[in-house]
Amino acid sequence: MSANAGVSAASITPVVVRLKLSLLRNGLRQSAGRRAAYVASAILVLLFGALQLLGLIALRGNAHAVAVAALLVALLALGWAVMPLFFSSGDETLDPTRLVMLPLRPRPLVRALLAASLVGIGPLFALCLLTGSVISVAHGTAAYVTAVVAAALGLLVCVALARAVAAANIRLLTSRRGRDLAVLSGLLIAIGAQVVNFGAQRLNSSGGLSELDTLGDVLSWVPPASAIGAVHSVSEGSYGIGAAQLALSAAALVGLLALWSHHLTRLMTSPDGSTLQAAEPAARERGSTGLGRLLPTGRTGTVMERSLRYVWRDPKTKAAWVTSLAIGLIVPVFNALQGTGSIYFACFAAGMLGIQMYNQFGQDTSAFWMVAMTISSTRDAYVELRGRALALLVITLPYTALVTVLTTAMLDDWSALPEVLGLSFALLGAMLATGAWSSARFPYSIPQEGYKNVAPGQAGLAWISIFGGMISAALLSAPVIVLTIWLNTSADGDEWMWLLLPLGAGYGTLITWCGLRLAAPRTAARLPEILTAVSKG
Repeated sequence: MSANAGVSAASITPVVVRLKLSLLRNGLRQSAGRRAAYVASAILVLLFGALQLLGLIALRGNAHAVAVAALLVALLALGWAVMPLFFSSGDETLDPTRLVMLPLRPRPLVRALLAASLVGIGPLFALCLLTGSVISVAHGTAAYVTAVVAAALGLLVCVALARAVAAANIRLLTSRRGRDLAVLSGLLIAIGAQVVNFGAQRLNSSGGLSELDTLGDVLSWVPPASAIGAVHSVSEGSYGIGAAQLALSAAALVGLLALWSHHLTRLMTSPDGSTLQAAEPAARERGSTGLGRLLPTGRTGTVMERSLRYVWRDPKTKAAWVTSLAIGLIVPVFNALQGTGSIYFACFAAGMLGIQMYNQFGQDTSAFWMVAMTISSTRDAYVELRGRALALLVITLPYTALVTVLTTAMLDDWSALPEVLGLSFALLGAMLATGAWSSARFPYSIPQEGYKNVAPGQAGLAWISIFGGMISAALLSAPVIVLTIWLNTSADGDEWMWLLLPLGAGYGTLITWCGLRLAAPRTAARLPEILTAVSKG
């Protein structure tokens, strides 16, 4: 009976480790490109890990070594905590629901999966960083003995944290909203890189590494960075404090393993309720006319509502919009915070959101055939394009104004607000015009699965559509740009600078109207070609 009830941890662990190795080996056998990508990424990660190791060893003896090491380990743990939310599909063993039908008990399974999680490039990189961190702060035999335990604890805490997060959110990660998270992962990385860059520049312009000492003191009591603090405390002769800090990391590991076991038990004993009661809220949402009441009547309002729903519901469209919104704000704001900004950086907001007008029909993918069935004339095509442009303006106009005002306030250059707003509106109008024409002339498909934004064989179309359109938009904006330069260099130009706001807004409106008028007949005439292009992949 006991033999049928479950399998001991001693027999499960090697089986799961071999399963992890088999999954890795079979994945690499699928294609030469995948093997090359894996080898290249492994070399880069290990090279970076080796450089981190050497850098931390070089920091040994520095008064701020403990602060730097504690911060790096804390950031490492944060990375291990959030990465499963974005890249769960990269490791099949992260999904415990694959094992729920097997006669396995949660606790032995936790130990087996923990051992399997130590196989891979990620744990090796973490071990390099942890080894360098403990070496940089260890002095004396007792400290080195503590360092061995601290490095092992730090690695196990990171791995257990990743597994506990994955197990707690596995229902979300395998749902549509989980795929939304994965698509938005690039945005988090981009914002994080900007934050790190800003922090590094602030350190260079202030007191250097001494600015990290206070933060390091706090992190030395937060697992797993507390393990690094324990090594430092033992090096200083504070054995009691070191034992307490090491105990914190050990307690965190025990707690994470217990949390992981709890979620595994729930996954293995409870049904998947991720889609229960989904129909009723969806029906309520379909019956809601709150958004429709705010939009124009007729086809224009219908197109606007459809486009806005795509922004909210479609993962790829949502990712593109959120990324554009973030970068349009990050570029001017971060440059202003660094003291190197220009108020003209606010035009990034209009530029980034204007890109969303390109490849309008490709965003519909194969569903575009339903839209194509309703277009029988140039007038229908014009109203379709106009509705899509108006939907974009619902978000873009207030956002552009907000970013411009915020940048102006940060730089305290209110006199330049009218000209920058005028420039932004003119640029936005030019991008709407070229985006509408480019959507009809160079449509391409956007794959719904994976991280690719262009179907195979259509990369050239995408480059021509986007970059060619952006160059054309810059040329179309030239009259307003030239007028701005002339007024800034003219002796009495300041008196007339305010005119750039209405002139830019009017010019943007006119050029948008012209672009839609030119794109409409081409759209109506090329419907079969557009439908074929956007349905590929």
